[in-house]
Amino acid sequence: MAQAQGIYLKKRYGQHFLRDQSIVDHMIERVTLDAHSSVFEIGCGDGFLTRAILHTNIKQLWVFELDPEWAAYVRKELPDPRMQMHEVNILDQDFSMLDADAPWTLLANLPYQITFPILHRLQQSRHRLREGVIMVQEEVAQKIVKTHGKGYGHPSLFFQYYFEWEMLDKIPPTAFLPPPKVFSRLLYFKPRQNLQPIPNEDAFWDFIKVCFKQPRRTLRNNLVQTHYDIAKIPESTLLLRAQQMAFDDFLKVWGLISSSPSVPFDSPRCS
Repeated sequence: MAQAQGIYLKKRYGQHFLRDQSIVDHMIERVTLDAHSSVFEIGCGDGFLTRAILHTNIKQLWVFELDPEWAAYVRKELPDPRMQMHEVNILDQDFSMLDADAPWTLLANLPYQITFPILHRLQQSRHRLREGVIMVQEEVAQKIVKTHGKGYGHPSLFFQYYFEWEMLDKIPPTAFLPPPKVFSRLLYFKPRQNLQPIPNEDAFWDFIKVCFKQPRRTLRNNLVQTHYDIAKIPESTLLLRAQQMAFDDFLKVWGLISSSPSVPFDSPRCS
């Protein structure tokens, strides 16, 4: 079992500690930090990124670390009045605690096994966020930024609707201790402003999940046994696969089959 600083790394927490300073530097350089910045980190490990953040001129840093051994280690090794250590599971945390010091900047090497649950928590708290850089698995990063084809699906549409994304460095396994079995990727994100309205929004995203249930099947085949009235959808659209359709295409179909007024419809082009 791998160790760092005399503490065993725990596989159940997905602990792979970054060891490449240039990557940390790129994370910090991509965001705007000054004396008024509130920053939070998810999963500090042995404080490799934490230390670099504290070397900047920020107002405060809140660290959320589930492992009490590493929380205690970082608290001892990096004594700084600007840092608050929270020994909690970020998925159980009430993000309203961030309200008083919003907006926040996130810098984090996310635990791979709970990346999407964390992203959903961020989506729910996007009004509390200014921007951030996260490290995720390369495969996850590709799913988030895809606009069509293999890998494109509900997560792509959902997270692109709420956030702007930018692909940054691709990170090899050798940058970590212990090395993971996959490549990683830095992603910059920023909450989108003035979102395009979606009628009956929660139901719309459920509809998107159904459309991508079998990605290689046509829209007709994915919808035929549902409660949606597919007779209202043009035949040319029903013959497409969801992976060939953009967000605006889905929104137009939604306007036809939902109880909300329809939006003007032009059959989407096959891509």
